[in-house]
This record gives sequence, structure tokens and C-alpha cells, in this order.
Amino acid sequence: MDAKLQYLLRLGDNALVLSQRLSELCGKGPALEEDMALTNVALDLLGQARMWLTYAGELEGRGRDEDALAYLRDAHDFHNALLVEQPNGNYAHTMMRQFYFDTWHYFLIGALVQSSDARIAEIAEKSLKEVTYHLRRSGDLVVRLGDGTATSHAYMQTAADELWMYTGELFMEDDVDAQMIAAGVAPAAAGLRTQWLAHVADIFAEATLTMPAPDAWMQKGGKQGRHSEHLGYLLAEMQFLQRAYPGAQW
Repeated sequence: MDAKLQYLLRLGDNALVLSQRLSELCGKGPALEEDMALTNVALDLLGQARMWLTYAGELEGRGRDEDALAYLRDAHDFHNALLVEQPNGNYAHTMMRQFYFDTWHYFLIGALVQSSDARIAEIAEKSLKEVTYHLRRSGDLVVRLGDGTATSHAYMQTAADELWMYTGELFMEDDVDAQMIAAGVAPAAAGLRTQWLAHVADIFAEATLTMPAPDAWMQKGGKQGRHSEHLGYLLAEMQFLQRAYPGAQW
């Protein structure tokens, strides 16, 4: 598979899968405002996924649009990071997963604005305002819950520790990343990791949370199509209508 095509699929799949995870919480938020905010973030990510997957389909040249790429691929053909497919769990897990992702996403999208690929730079520019809001919101909630009651603090610390193992994959470079970096399409992972660790450390300090060890053991494989069992269940729900009624249109 062409390296740029696979890179675009990674970007699109990250946004799509996390959007689907957040959409599962529609009507289940802890407060009405939070319910609406989570749904809006899900919609933002879905819009970004459409732009990435549309470009991927055009580059692939096989006649597959964003709908075909979203609904007619099996789990092993998805290239999202393992972090975004993890279950929502309790609200602490939902927000910690979001914060870890948002921090990485913010610095990545900010760098992609300068991509040598004009189309990628354009999509990044359109997404940057949304991504900036996502990071500000999730960071604020991590602080409020981490530095809140003893109970909320304990929940946030547990979520931070349990999800930490899925963050390392975001910064693991393979041949696809190396080609994109060499071509000026994507930023180097080392720089993103430095920014990510610094921001997470700042927010955790304000939230009175203990930051896990940066050199801890990390999960990997999602970017290459090796996923947890959670993705299969997520896709079964997300893709059901299109699989049951091929070509159905509203």
C-alpha cells in the first residue's frame, strides 16, 4: 500500500473510531451540557474523518469514497491507534482517553498545517480550530476532576494509569512514518512526543495527578492493523446498516 495512502487512513481512522466511541455516549452524559459537548466533539471528529478518508479514496483510485472506506473495511484493514478504540468505561476513562488523544492531535494537526502536501495542509488548517477547542476542553476537565473530590481524583488517577500504555504507539515510527517525514508531509514523532509529554506534565501537575513513567512499557500494533477485540464490536455496530442493506441510501 502506498505510504501516503496508509498515512491518510491512519489519520481518518483515528478520527472516525474515536467519533464512534463518543457517539455511544449520546444521551448518557453526566450532565446535559457535557452530553452536548461530547456529541459536538464526536461530530467534529467525524467531519475530519470524512476529509481524510475522501482524500485517501481519491489517492487510492479504486472508486472507494469515504463511506466505502468507513463501512466496508474489516477490522484488520483499519489503521487507527489502539488508544481510540478502548471502551468508554466510566467518565474518568472517557475524559482521560480524550485528553491523551487531544494533546497528541493538537500538536500533530498544528504541524500538518505546514505539510508539503497542500491537500493535507488544507485539511489540517480547517481542523485546527476544532482541535484547539478539544484540547482546551479535555484539559480543563482533567484539572477539575483531578483536583476535585477525593473520589474524582482517585478515578482520574486510575484512568491515567490504565490508559498510559496506549499512548506510546502514537509516537512509534515505522516505514510509513519515515517516508512521510522524509518527504516533509508529516512531522517527526520525537518532536511531537516532547511537546506531548510537556503538556501532559503541566496539566497533571495542576490536576494534582501523578504522571506515569514516560519509559513505561507500551502497547502497539493498531497503526499496522493489529487491534484489540474492542474494535470488532465497535465496527459491528457502526457498519451494521450498510452491511445488512448494501448500497442503502436515505
